[in-house]
Formats: sequence, structure tokens, C-alpha cells
Amino acid sequence: MILNNEQNKSNIILRVKNLSFYYGAFQALKNISLDIEANKVTAIIGPSGCGKSTLLRCFNRMNDLFSKSKLEGQIIFDDLDIYSQSIDPVLIRSKIGMVFQKPNPFPKSIYDNVAFGLRINGFAGNYDEEIERALIQSALWDEVKDRLKDNAYSLSGGQQQRLCIARALAIRPDVILLDEPTSALDPIGTVKIEDLVNVLKNDYTIIIVTHNMQQAARVSDKTAFLLSGEDRCGILIEYDYTKNIFSNPKMKETEDYITGRFS
Repeated sequence: MILNNEQNKSNIILRVKNLSFYYGAFQALKNISLDIEANKVTAIIGPSGCGKSTLLRCFNRMNDLFSKSKLEGQIIFDDLDIYSQSIDPVLIRSKIGMVFQKPNPFPKSIYDNVAFGLRINGFAGNYDEEIERALIQSALWDEVKDRLKDNAYSLSGGQQQRLCIARALAIRPDVILLDEPTSALDPIGTVKIEDLVNVLKNDYTIIIVTHNMQQAARVSDKTAFLLSGEDRCGILIEYDYTKNIFSNPKMKETEDYITGRFS
């Protein structure tokens, strides 16, 4: 395993230390350590079944929802171990938001979709201003500003995914997790999401799981390559700046995977 952590240590927003994760008796991840830099895009790549989405869900404790799941090691966010018993998972999810593979708007108006997180978090400020801000940040405002009362299901697939991003942005998280956010979209919708990611990293830290290596090369600053080991556990093979991963990988497994020789 190759790690390149030559960045400014004070700019690390998430630090993963010796993380292993289990679904019951099955070990999905084994001894993963990496640092996530603030205001950068980190891509997680690798073949199906190597634990990419499991690792992503570890960052905001979504795996807690699976019975008999267990995590060993640490994830440090804002100097706190997010798996400490004293930490409320709901608070973590308000700071580390997630957007899923398929657009999942609620059967509500566009406005109410974006307002949802504000309401459940007891926001007492100006809803109109916050909803407009989130829709502007998600590059959706100009397309929906005159139809905020329309049902979210009236939007196209790409618009629905940007609405889900706006819903995550409304509560002002520090980190946004994207789990294959363009896999269900057409090329035009994909380009809009990728362009959006490049803009959002100015204000947020983004971690994206993708099967599309070209997408990882286009949008990410750093890339983590995961692979299933002989015991089927997901292990981190290489973690480096994206330009190095795709032009000069240090591990043969990485080179084989990005050149299509992986089997």
C-alpha cells in the first residue's frame, strides 16, 4: 500500500486511522488509514465489492443503520472521534452530508425538499434566504425559481439529483459525501454534476465514490484505490494525488486497474 500524505497537516478535515469494518462476521474493510484534505475532492475508486460505499458510509455513521455492524479504529473529524459513545450520530450527519446513487427527492414540493433538513434541525432563521442559497449553490435556482411549489418528481433526473445536493447544502455541512452521484444520469446531467463538484469544493470538502475512472480523473484532487484482498476484505492499495495515480501509479495493482488489465 502506498500513501502520499505530504499535504499541510493543519488542512486535514478527516483522519482515518486503522479502520476495519464488519457486517456481522463478514469483514468488509481491513486496516485502512488515510487523511482527507479540506476543500478538496477525494475520489474513491475500485472494482465492485471492494468496500468503496462501505467506506463512504463510515464517514457519517450511516453504517450504524445495519444491525450487527462493527467498526474498529478511528475516524477523527474536527478533533473528535466520531465513533465515540458521547457523539450523537445525528449531529455528525448534519456536518457530513450524503447524496446517494439514485436521486431520492421526497414526495413534496421543491421548496419543502430543501427545507426538510432545516426544519428537523430546528432552524429559526429566514427559510426563503437559505433555500435560495442552497439552490444557487447547487446550480438549480435559475431552473426552478418560478416553480418552487411544484412537486420535486416533476424535475428531470439530473435536476432531482441537484435538488438532493441542495437539500444536503441547506444545513451548511462541512463535508459532502457523493455515492456514485451520476451513475443514473445521462451525459448532460453528468457534466452538470461534475461542473458543480468543481465549484462546491471552494466551500466544502467532497468525497466521491465512482466507478468511472475518467470522472475521477476529471473532478478529483486525490484518489484512493481500493481492492478486495485474498480474504475478500477491502484494502487500500494506493492513495495519492490524482495526477500521480493516473499518470505514474506506484503499485502494479493500480496500474493494472486504470489501464483495464485488471481481472
